[in-house]
Amino acid sequence: MECRTPLYEKHVSLKGKMVPFAGYLLPVHYEGGVIAEHMAVRQKCGLFDVSHMGEFICRGKDAVRNLNFLLTNDFTKMYDGQARYSPMCNEKGGILDDLIVYKIKEEEYFIVVNAANRERDFAWMNRHRFGDVQFMDISDSTALIALQGPEAKAILKKAVSDTEIPDKYYSANFKGRIKEIPCTISKTGYTGEDGFEFYCRAEDAIKIWDLFQEIGEEKGIMPCGLGARDTLRLEASMPLYGNEMDEEITPYEAGLEAFVKMKKEDFIGKKALMKAGDCLRQRMGLKVTGRGIIREQVDIYRKGRLIGQTTSGTYSPFLQYSIAMALLDRNAVEVGDEVEADVRGRKVLAQVVELPFYKRSR
Repeated sequence: MECRTPLYEKHVSLKGKMVPFAGYLLPVHYEGGVIAEHMAVRQKCGLFDVSHMGEFICRGKDAVRNLNFLLTNDFTKMYDGQARYSPMCNEKGGILDDLIVYKIKEEEYFIVVNAANRERDFAWMNRHRFGDVQFMDISDSTALIALQGPEAKAILKKAVSDTEIPDKYYSANFKGRIKEIPCTISKTGYTGEDGFEFYCRAEDAIKIWDLFQEIGEEKGIMPCGLGARDTLRLEASMPLYGNEMDEEITPYEAGLEAFVKMKKEDFIGKKALMKAGDCLRQRMGLKVTGRGIIREQVDIYRKGRLIGQTTSGTYSPFLQYSIAMALLDRNAVEVGDEVEADVRGRKVLAQVVELPFYKRSR
């Protein structure tokens, strides 16, 4: 039986189409549809319920040492409120999950993991922990709401003072308040737009959601579901666990080498990544030039030779053409080359393009 977020009844009242996702019932879209929600985020502002995500606390004198061993990024030097993204690998160098770590204060960190991997991640961290450290799963008592789009900051400023809003991307205020409601305000998102995410007590989620809907109405705010979240992240070329990443895909193949710090003394998967040397595959972008949409797990050919498979694909509402990301054999193609996708026996032409497909103008 699927779980429900604290905002489930709100989604139903807004006529959201509820579907099972990562063990939860969540809205895939509302009455306006995916394209309208997508464009609202690109042009105005969208409101998302992301409460299915998992949240852990890591605390203790050896917290940093544990994080550095468990994850590929380096967490040695962080200021209070700073966030860092990182893959978490198995011993073979494959990706178990990708997550975000925030430093709350010295010896205390806040970790956000993917919903489908929550239980496995928590067990993995506890199985490999050492020294003075404790991991706590606070997911069930925590809700997460995202406000994304060019009008996000203007809407937020109606509810909080300027001093409470984080200035830097990937930073957070753990002592924020939204109309006197305690809330962590984080300058992060998964849409490619400017925006914020709000971690609050589960019982406060409806009050915060309603507040944003009310104060954001004149700015064109729109509730958004899983469908728009996926098309937005794909336009921005953000990888999704289970598509661009899994236990058989390394961070190098997924294009996440910037978050792998090989100069660290050790981390799980380091030896395997060193032994593997240059990866044999690379994540690349495809712009569909033929007729049709290329979805995930579609074979890609170059001059009749199979060179890889797509990981995600959709029609891009903003760009108004179909796009896909694919894991392709390294050095098999270059940007500008033409390839063919085998879509249920029909060849669809595409061109290799640079990622990201969409980048917000700052």
